[in-house]
Parts: sequence; C-alpha cells; structure tokens
Amino acid sequence: MEELADLAGITVRTLRFYRERKLIPPPRREGRIAWYGDHHLARLRTISALLERGHTLNGIAELAEAFDHGRDVADLLGLGAPTEETPVRLTPEDLADRFGPEATPENLAASMDLGYLGTDGEQIVHISRSLLEASSTLVQAGIPLSAVLAAGKQVRAHADALAEIFTDMLLTHAPTTDPAHLRPLARRVVESELSLALDRRMRQEP
Repeated sequence: MEELADLAGITVRTLRFYRERKLIPPPRREGRIAWYGDHHLARLRTISALLERGHTLNGIAELAEAFDHGRDVADLLGLGAPTEETPVRLTPEDLADRFGPEATPENLAASMDLGYLGTDGEQIVHISRSLLEASSTLVQAGIPLSAVLAAGKQVRAHADALAEIFTDMLLTHAPTTDPAHLRPLARRVVESELSLALDRRMRQEP
C-alpha cells in the first residue's frame, strides 16, 4: 500500500479513504499480503486528474461504478463483425476534457446503454470516431449531452429501419451480390436524402 501511494503521489491515509469509498478495486491477496497492480495505479491517477478538473469524489465514485459495470468492448463491437467505423480508446480524463461537466455518471451510463461506449480494462472505447467528434462538437455548441444522446437513440431507430430497407432489397433482387458493395451506395443515398430533407426543413422555418 505504501508503494502504491508513493507512486500515485498521495498519502497512505488518502489511499485507505479511497478504498473505503470503493473508488479503487480491492487488492489481490496472498495470505496476509495485499498486492496492488498497474490497474490500481491507473485508477488513482484517474481520480487525481478528475479531481483537478473539478469533479467531486461522489461523482467520481458514480463514474467508477458505471465504468466497472460497463459492457465489454468485444461484446459491444461484435467479434469479427465488419465495420467501416473507427473505434477510439479513451480514458475518463479524455471524456472529461471533451465533455466537461456533461461527462456525468448518468450520461456515461446512457452512452453505454446506447452502445456508444464499452470498456476494455482501464480504458473506455467509443465505437465510432465520427460519432464521438460529432457529439463533442454539439456539446461544445451548447447542446446538453443528454439531448444529444436522446437524439442519437432516435437516429439509431431510423438507421436500423433504413438498413433493413437496403438489405431486404439486396436479398430480394440481388442475393448473390456481395453486401459490401451495397454499403457505399446506401450511405450515398441516405446522405443525399438527409441533405435534401434538411433543406426542406430549413425552408419551413420562419
């Protein structure tokens, strides 16, 4: 414990307090010896970084709980599933830097439920760099992250319906065609239709 506290730049008393608050997982025990590892040190450094960014210990404890019970990234992304999206590995500090006070336990849990975030050891993985950057840009523009996530949930439902339309069309009329050839065409149609829909919507606004 003394060695861990020294490496983390905190006192043993503070470390004991963090353990009591369940901010760090328990050590591995061999008889009367408690062994701490790199993941404990990473968690302590995360706590210090989040405290410096203005997060409270209660908030950090809630974040840690959501983080520890998050979905595994392998389950989130699907083993061997093809994708054109680029996953992004993040730390809790990265999320705090991107989303500021909007990086709350509630929003983190909502992101995990939506399938945007998964966990991999001490890291968080976002399933899509483009979605991550779009979300952070919207939040920086003043839109609450909860509203962004709610909109994302609605868009997900429509996107699933669109994907079903294209795959059904392919299976019905071109069952021997490689589905990979459909992806760029489907994306082009959806992007163009969305652009036209935004034009129509903006013309209707006073």
